[in-house]
Amino acid sequence: EHIIEAARVLSRYADALAVRSFPKGNDWATERLDPTIRNFARFAEKPVINLESARRHPCQGLADAMTMREHLGETVGKRFVLMWAWHPKALPTAVPASAAIAAAHLGMEVTIVRPAGYDLDPDDYVAIEALAGKRGGSLQITDELDGAIEGAHVVYPKSWGSLAHFGNPEAERAGREGKRDWRLTQARMRTAAGGKGIAMHCLPVRRNVEMDGEVLDGPNSAVIDQAENRLHAQRALLLEVMRGES
Repeated sequence: EHIIEAARVLSRYADALAVRSFPKGNDWATERLDPTIRNFARFAEKPVINLESARRHPCQGLADAMTMREHLGETVGKRFVLMWAWHPKALPTAVPASAAIAAAHLGMEVTIVRPAGYDLDPDDYVAIEALAGKRGGSLQITDELDGAIEGAHVVYPKSWGSLAHFGNPEAERAGREGKRDWRLTQARMRTAAGGKGIAMHCLPVRRNVEMDGEVLDGPNSAVIDQAENRLHAQRALLLEVMRGES
């Protein structure tokens, strides 16, 4: 079925549509434009909610922001570290980009730490830096893992694939070789905000691969609060977008 008819018919069945559209892994120049979610929004007659596309996961970003406010209180000027983590396969950049945007919106000092070859889309960096600047924060990009975590108020380990090798799984796999130490360990977490920083992850997470089980189960872990907040944030979103539909 063509997306035009699908969007229009589904619009007759509901007051809002929720669409999840993962990248196909072919050509980043095309997929970075998010054609599926944008065309649903174009042809649907009701509000369309992005449940994750090639570029963004805004619902997760809302829950991330809510969690950071709950745990940190005032967020302006506090340090948020988005940390690339090793994973056995390449994952999309939507979650990490949206997490960094959420932190930027809260006026945090955003640090993105990743190995060479694992940058986010250049336009994501522009958006994060511009938003952080307006809100009283900043953006730094580095490959110094331990130095980035030290003193951080939030550490958010998340794997994502290399856009330089998008559509080339063999080259992407080779690029991840030797990087298994890119993992949030308990020793690293102890250096975050004097041992009082929080660890976040969107879930599901590979225990002892992206983050040690000791961190996930420890007092610094905010991942279960973060998961619960997906419910509250998305209920609020539904109330907002459907306000004019009832």
